Amino acid sequence: MPEDTISLKINGKKAKARPGQSVLEVAREHGIEIPTLCYHEALSPLGSCRLCVVEVTQGGRTRTMASCVTPAAEGMVVKTDTEEIRAIRRMLMTLLLARCPDVDVIRDKARELGVKKVPFPKQEEDCFLCGMCVRACEEIVGIGAIGFVNRGHESEVAPPFGVESNLCIGCGTCTTICPAGTFDLEKVFARHGMHRVEKRERVGRCIVCETYYARK
Repeated sequence: MPEDTISLKINGKKAKARPGQSVLEVAREHGIEIPTLCYHEALSPLGSCRLCVVEVTQGGRTRTMASCVTPAAEGMVVKTDTEEIRAIRRMLMTLLLARCPDVDVIRDKARELGVKKVPFPKQEEDCFLCGMCVRACEEIVGIGAIGFVNRGHESEVAPPFGVESNLCIGCGTCTTICPAGTFDLEKVFARHGMHRVEKRERVGRCIVCETYYARK
């Protein structure tokens, strides 16, 4: 066994991890599914949805932690499916469903976790602030044309100061990676005076969805 291999337990079973791996990554490698809504393998983890919460015991202390941003550590004991963890996920899902009751990915995940009723006022939002579009624009495209603005219940994804950024190249990456379908590719193109073209005519390309575009 390589010296840098990390040994831990997940749901009572021994697991091996590589340095730098998150608990979520290790669990998935060992066939243990943990629900997520804001995680994407191509992006840095953010832990915004918190659905990947697990119980972690380390150094004699037990805490609930988001598995996507928790590094695997030697001797760590992880439980992913206790009644307490399931209850936390159901509550988180209830809040998300109240915020975005008509978003398919939210409704599907709520059904998967057994959430049927929402005792809170519905907000009719179409974005649950997973941050995938923000991270994709920064990390994949290298532009950073959008970000989180405002705080608390007023948080939203927008260009800095709410003014459309001239940094945006209209690549459409945000529309492709958005799990809620909030962004519309045709609207992004129209806003930047672009249209779809054949590959041979291309002047730009969305590196995620392989859509080619050109200026009108």
